Amino acid sequence: MSDLLGIGASGVRSYQTALSAIGQNVSNADTPGYTRRTVTLTENYAANGGLTSTDTTQFNGVSTASVNRAWNDYQAQASRSAAGEAGSADAIYTWLSNAETSLNDTANGVGQSATAFFSAGTALAGDPNSTANQQSFLSTLSQTATAFNTTASSLASVSSGIATDATTTVQSINSTLDQIDKINLQLKSSQTGSSQAADLADQRDSLLDSLSSNIGINVSLDDKGAATVTLANTSQQLTASVGTAGTRFAVTSGANGALALQAIQNGASTSVTNPGGKLGGLVQSASTVADRRTQLDKMASDFTAAVNAWQAQGQTSSGATGGALLSGTTAATIKITTSDTSTIASASSSASNGNLLTLSSLQGSTGLEQTWSSMVTVQGQAVASAKSADTAATSVASSTMDARNATSGVDLNTEAAELIRYQQAYSGAAKVIQTAQTTMQSILDLF
Repeated sequence: MSDLLGIGASGVRSYQTALSAIGQNVSNADTPGYTRRTVTLTENYAANGGLTSTDTTQFNGVSTASVNRAWNDYQAQASRSAAGEAGSADAIYTWLSNAETSLNDTANGVGQSATAFFSAGTALAGDPNSTANQQSFLSTLSQTATAFNTTASSLASVSSGIATDATTTVQSINSTLDQIDKINLQLKSSQTGSSQAADLADQRDSLLDSLSSNIGINVSLDDKGAATVTLANTSQQLTASVGTAGTRFAVTSGANGALALQAIQNGASTSVTNPGGKLGGLVQSASTVADRRTQLDKMASDFTAAVNAWQAQGQTSSGATGGALLSGTTAATIKITTSDTSTIASASSSASNGNLLTLSSLQGSTGLEQTWSSMVTVQGQAVASAKSADTAATSVASSTMDARNATSGVDLNTEAAELIRYQQAYSGAAKVIQTAQTTMQSILDLF
């Protein structure tokens, strides 16, 4: 009879655990990062027999073997890889779009301001003594210099924004790795198949999801569920292990905002060029914007040298050799040097407008207008390509996450059916206990 009581009691305990898991599933159906729980139940057997008899196995109730998570490691890795691609594509598209906006191609931008300057030179060549034309000539030249300054400042702000974003992302990566190391230690000391281990695994996977969107990673799990994280496409281990310190990252900003990323482990620093994820997208975006700033500086330097050389070959109305109209060697420092219209070297040795007639030679295929137009076109193409890549990567990331959620997510209809099944089983186990108690009491009443 004690066996009957034991059988009933084991059922009540086990089915209560199963009902608790269902309740947890229902309560967390909309909780991000939660993975559906199932309970594995096993039959208990007892062997009877003695030295002179044949052993027999008898059913002796049920017990909870483990609390399991509905999880697929392959789908998890696929979703993390897709999240990394999406993080990178989004960062690239966002910051290249900002850079495109900085390359102002309106009437106040470098290109159209340069066109206005050359048009003013043509007008002045038609009437070199016109005060209005002379003022327009210097005004449009000043506007071009200002357009360089404004564009340089705007691109510098983009670079600064990327650097700030990268610093924040690196801090997040390092913090997430610290938390994963702590979870790993707790997993190693937890009981495999327990509710605690399942909760820790959920926390681990949530952290890995966050990490994978910021940096490319590969993940392997040991038999306790502790994660070993390595940098994608490398053997660089990021998480700590016995005898090995974890890797953390640092980022610095260099010339024209280009980013330098370092992986630091045991005090040793290693350069990382393609970390993947959002951080990889930021590094790539910073490099592209740095290139645009370098190109802009060269345009400013070349334009300054060309205008001053043109001015030096001409003569002012007083017959003096033309002095420099522009100063500065970068887009941020270029400026007009005078507002005095009498300093314009309009004349040549043969005509009062002779030098002005040669100004258009600065507009060739290597002139400011063409080089500016080429840079804006290349940037526009880069943004269009980045937008397409972002759309595709976002779609893939969404699809892989949906596939993972189909396995690990909670379906309320399924939980409702399981709830009814285990409620009936629990009720049956309670009936067994009740029957055992009634039978025992009936036996005792015989005495």
